[in-house]
Formats: sequence, C-alpha cells, structure tokens
Amino acid sequence: MGTAERRGPGGELWVEEPVGTRRLPDPVRTAAVRAVILGSLTLIATTVAFFCTVAGSSLAFPMVLASVGGTVVSTWGVLDVWVTRQVWNQRHGVVSTPRSTARRLRKERRQARRQARRSGSGSARARPAKASTSSPGAAPAPAPASGPASAPASAPAAASVPAAAPAVAPAPVPGPARSPREDAAGIRV
Repeated sequence: MGTAERRGPGGELWVEEPVGTRRLPDPVRTAAVRAVILGSLTLIATTVAFFCTVAGSSLAFPMVLASVGGTVVSTWGVLDVWVTRQVWNQRHGVVSTPRSTARRLRKERRQARRQARRSGSGSARARPAKASTSSPGAAPAPAPASGPASAPASAPAAASVPAAAPAVAPAPVPGPARSPREDAAGIRV
C-alpha cells in the first residue's frame, strides 16, 4: 500500500477521525493526571522498598513507610478525581441522554408556572381542600372499601369519612428560605 492510497479524501496525509467520547473537562483531567503520577510514584517506592528489603539495606524501613504513605496519598488522588468530576457535572449542567427529556419538561413547567404567576391567575398548582375535622395530630381514618363483599353486614351504614374524600397529608414544615433558582435539595437550577 503506497502513500497515495493512504491519503484522505482531500489528498491530505493526516485525517481526523471523530472520537466517540468527549474530552474530559480541564479540572477533571488535571486531577486524573495528578492521580496517575501519585500512583506511579507509589509503585516506584514499593518496588524500591522490596529490593531494599531483599538486599538487607538500611533504607528498607523508610521506603516501606514511604510506600504506605504513598498508598494513602494515591487513594486521596483517586477520590479527588471522582469528587472533581461530580462537582463539574453539578456546576456545569451536563445533561445525560435519558434525563434530557425530563429536564426539558421541568423547564417548560417552570416557565408555565412563572407565566401563570405573572398573569395573576394565582398558583399554578391547586391544593385539595381539607376534608378531615379530626385533631391535627391524629392520623386520618381509612376510607371504607366499596363493594358488597368488603363490608360486613354489621357495619354501620354511614362512615365517619365520606368515600370520595381524598386523604390529606399533613402540612409541610417550613424549611429554610431558598433562592427561587434552587430546587428542594438546595441545588442551584
């Protein structure tokens, strides 16, 4: 195969082929390079400690201590890569393919709520009315099951809670004040 046969479609010698994965962000790549360097230095220290031990050298004990310390530091380096990647993904909004639709729908719902607030129609979500008259700390009574087989013959005809009334959850406890751009977990949206 000659040089002319290896050339690309435009006659150039070097042809860029697209890669399936994206390039790592700079902070993540820096942390990964740091972790590889720390790991290689730890392996070198461990090898030197082994050979010093075999040779009976006085440097064996300090090199063993250096290998143990290097193992701890290398573990820190790998965790640093993981944490840096997670922080990058949170701060820069990396959208994975399965969730991209959900994010788009959430964005549309947020915009619809904002538009509803601006137009003065009140809250975009309606809250169900409270149907229970029991004490505030008591659990709601279970709704009776419908059908002739589920109710015994001795059951009273009128139940204390109507069958059509929805079960109302207790009111949420107010949390710390959040920015309108934060979700329930406090993550900036």
